[in-house]
Formats: sequence, structure tokens, C-alpha cells
Amino acid sequence: MSNWHAAKLRKAFLDFFAQQGHAVIKSASLVPENDPLVLFTTAGMHPLVPYLMGQSHPGGKRLASCQKCIRTQDIDEVGDEMHDTFFEMLGNWSLGDYFKSEAITWSHEFLTGSQWLNLDAERLFISVFAGDQDAPRDEEAAAIWQAAGIPAKRIVYLTKSDNWWGPAGLTGPCGPDTEMFYDLKGKACRAGEKCLPGGCECGRFLEIWNDVFMQYNKQQDGSFKPLAQKNVDTGMGLERTLMVLQGVKDIFATDVFAPLVEQVKSMAKRVDDLRSLRIVTDHVRAATFILGEPNNIAPSNVAQGYVLRRLIRRAIRHARLLGIEDNFLPKLAEEVIRMFKDEYPHLENNRHWIMTELMEEEDRFQKTLAKGLKRFQILVTEGGKRGKIKGADAFDLFATYGFPLEMTAELAGEEGLKVDAAGFAEKFKQHQEISRADAEVKYKGGLADHSVETTRLHTATHLLNKALRTVLGDHVLQKGSNITPERLRFDFSHPQPMTPAELKQVEAIVNEQIKRGLPIDWQEMNLSDAREQGALGVFDSKYNERVKVYSVGDFSKEICGGPHVHNTGELEEFKILKEQSSSAGVRRIKATVTANKSAQAS
Repeated sequence: MSNWHAAKLRKAFLDFFAQQGHAVIKSASLVPENDPLVLFTTAGMHPLVPYLMGQSHPGGKRLASCQKCIRTQDIDEVGDEMHDTFFEMLGNWSLGDYFKSEAITWSHEFLTGSQWLNLDAERLFISVFAGDQDAPRDEEAAAIWQAAGIPAKRIVYLTKSDNWWGPAGLTGPCGPDTEMFYDLKGKACRAGEKCLPGGCECGRFLEIWNDVFMQYNKQQDGSFKPLAQKNVDTGMGLERTLMVLQGVKDIFATDVFAPLVEQVKSMAKRVDDLRSLRIVTDHVRAATFILGEPNNIAPSNVAQGYVLRRLIRRAIRHARLLGIEDNFLPKLAEEVIRMFKDEYPHLENNRHWIMTELMEEEDRFQKTLAKGLKRFQILVTEGGKRGKIKGADAFDLFATYGFPLEMTAELAGEEGLKVDAAGFAEKFKQHQEISRADAEVKYKGGLADHSVETTRLHTATHLLNKALRTVLGDHVLQKGSNITPERLRFDFSHPQPMTPAELKQVEAIVNEQIKRGLPIDWQEMNLSDAREQGALGVFDSKYNERVKVYSVGDFSKEICGGPHVHNTGELEEFKILKEQSSSAGVRRIKATVTANKSAQAS
């Protein structure tokens, strides 16, 4: 029986890299700040965007963390042995410091060293970039792996689709990566020597770590130039690595899932539907973590709220297939909080919000289900003439009312009808293709927008934050923000709608600071010193011991890591476009700024 567990793995990883001179930084929020490209943090590099672009980090040039992540691109794949929505990513970074040799050597040492993970070195396989017209074959990485003890026969060269990172946009930092795979079976399949990572789908190899080497900068003309600051960005999936260390066949048997799986089983009337068991477990876990964020995200039909609603309702649908009745979500969320509160205290701190939103969303979905049953009865009447329910109608029940095909088929069977499963599958495939295309645009990780326009708007949020506290009171706290080149969106705590007079006053205060032409400076200091100096912060729990504090003249002081102009005079006019409710006790302002064309933003 393995003595490895999640807390031990987290500690081992961070201790190892601390010994290599890395500053251990805390996990950032699941909701990225000022990154319009993504709804959720999908990798450990997202919170480090400014520093990968060249800004200095308070922790130095070597960093390591265990980052909370949410990925929804493959939500329809959840239910197998490997896919999950919420996961933890162990990572280490070099910001213009060490490069391939150190990164690869340390990866090999941590994986196989007897005082660390002590994995069987003979079962470690490696992939590197094969090269193309943009960049050469990565013989350097392969040579370093061979020097570390990996024979050439266990190193494969794969194309850009497998071993290349970024950029998410048309331009930006990018480069080859090297991936580490562990041989789960320990012996070859029927493909013999051709059974290798990237060339065989037998399930023998599990990717557990990825080292990205950002060494190129993609230009607008599509060419690639060497990057001035070469970075290393690595990611090791906690759940997959635990699976290997604990000797289990899927991530749901690891200690970060197993107690919750057992809780679901104890509530279910049938436990033979393994896929539904996993979906309920995964989705409730992910929903609990999203609700646990200090941003007070609520289920809705837009942005993060839409993803949250989709996860909750999908969990409810599959719970019904397991025979689990009403109001099961809070009980499962309690188990998630119990399992993770020591590592992530904000779950316990936001317990009331989590429970309330889960109960309310479950009640709302019950009403939707009731409407769906009425629609189903109409389809039964129509289908009786042909003995089956059309695939398109079955998909409509799924997409509009949340009826999985299994539920529709079961209900149809009770009426002596069949469901056109092939027609449903065709519609579902079309839906997946559209969803994946949207996901690649909306959820693909990448470096945040640091354009001149976005920089101006980010600076304006500092002015807005202080102005709101001046007009409404010190109870106002930032609850989140989203910035695009066209506008800023700022969420803040306040119990009721703002009056027209209050909005006008806030607008006037911000514009007054713009006209004053206040200088914007920053200092690096300890978090305690920042608090003593009255610096505002979004969430205490997310900060590390060393922080950057930005001062806007004598007007405001705030902990931040985003891009800023040098002087408020680089803005010309601030205008509030809309003030509305975001969620219970949280208001939202959308605003824009006009650029002062005689000034230059940084």
C-alpha cells in the first residue's frame, strides 16, 4: 500500500524546488485577473503573465507553486479514468534564469530520486519537439535527457501539435516542450516496439509532467525570432501523479477523489453506472471550488456563471440516473470542504455562499426538469405514430431541458417507444464540434492582453476602486474584474444599486485624478508592510509574503501585478457605461476611458 497522499506530494514538490532556490508562491484565484482570453485559470502560468513578459517578480526569477485550475474544453470526456474539470497543477518557473539543462535534470531527479518520488526510471518515456519550418528539431533537450540516463529508444520526436506551446494569440512568446510519460503497464502491447507515446492509443503511457521552453517570439508575419528573456514553465498534474504513486487505475481512486466517490455511492440507489458516478463526483467538486472563490460567482447564463451552472445541472442529471434524490448537492459539497479546507481555507470561509447557491440552483433546475417532462409527453404522442422519438427531438430535450439520452431512453421505454440514438449522436457530435471551436477561442490558455488600451483601463480600475470607497464607504471591496481593449468591468461589494448622483460623483472623482496628472509608482515590500501603509488588496489569502504596491500619487495605494501607465494624464476621460447587479451583495460597473493622444502608455 502506497504511503503517498496529496498533501505529501504537494510538500515534496515544493520542498524540492525550494532547495533549488525557488520561491514558493501561493495559488492564485481560479478567476484570472485582467485576462479576457480565459474565464478560468487553466494553468500555473496564468498568474505569472506579467513576469513572463518581463516584469520583475517579488519572489525573484525562480518560482514554484501548486495552482488551482479549471478546464472545461473536454467536459464531455469527464467520466473516463483520466479527465477532470478542477485539478491542481504543480509547477516551477524560470523567469530569464535557468533553461533546458537545469529544468530537465531537476525533472528527472524529482521523478526518479530515491528521496523524492522514486519512480522506476526504466518506465519513464520522453517526447521532444520534432522540428519544422519554424524551429529546429530539439536535439538539445534529447541530449540532456540521455545525459540524465534516459536511453534514445525511450525518447520520441513529435510534431508541433504535441510538443509545442503557444501563443494563444497571433503573436507572443512560444517554444518547444518536452513531456514525461510513465509506463503504466510496464510491458509492451501488441504494437511491440512501435508502442510509444504519441504513436499508440493502447493507454499504456500516462503523461505526468511537461516542461515548456519559451525561447521564441512569434511575429505578426508568422516568423519566429529568439526571445530576449527565455523562460521555463512546467506543469505536473497532481491527480495523475498521485494515480501513479498510489498504484491505482484511475484518478477517481486517489485520495483527492475517493472519499467523495464513496459519499456519492452511499447516496445512490445504483452504483453500477461508473461514468455517472465520476461525473457527479467531478462536477460537484469543481462547482464547490468555483463557488468557494472570494469573487462570489453565482450560477448564471454568462461567463463563469454559465460554466458553473452547466457543471451543477450536469451533476444533477447524472445523480438522477444513479437514483439520488433532491438536495444532495450540499451534502457532497460538505465533503469537498472537509477534504480540502486545510489546503484551501477559503472553502470553509465561503461555506454559506457555497451551500446557498447549490440549493437554489438545484431548486431552479427542478422547475426546468418539470417543463422538460411536459415536452417529453408531447413527443410521446408524436412518436407513437412511428414507434420512436426522433434523434433531433431527443437532443432538444438534452440541450434545452437537461435530459441525458439515457433518461430519455428510459422514459421512452416505459411508453413502449425507442429513441433514434444514431440521430441523437449526430446532433450531439455537431454540438461538440461547435462547443470545442468556441472553447478553443474562449478557454485556451495564453499570455494576457497587455496592449496600450488594456493598460489604460487597468489603471482606471485603481482610480475607480478608490472613488467607490470614497463615495460609498469602506465596505466596498473589489470582487473581480475583467478588462478588454474596449472596456473595463469591475465587480465590488455593495448591498444596493447606486443612485445616479453617486455614479456622477464617482465619475467626477476619477476624472479629477486624471486631470491632476498623478505619477504612478510601485514598490516591492512585505505584505504586512503593505497593509500597515493602507494598501488595498483584493483577497488576503492569495498574496505571497512579498508583493508589489502601486501608488497613484497621493490618491490610492493598491497591491497589484498588472500593467499600468506612468501618469494618470495618459488617460483623458473616464465614463461609466452601466451599473448593475452581479450577484447577491455584489454590484458591477462597466466603464471606458478615452486615451490622451498626447501621452504614451507604458
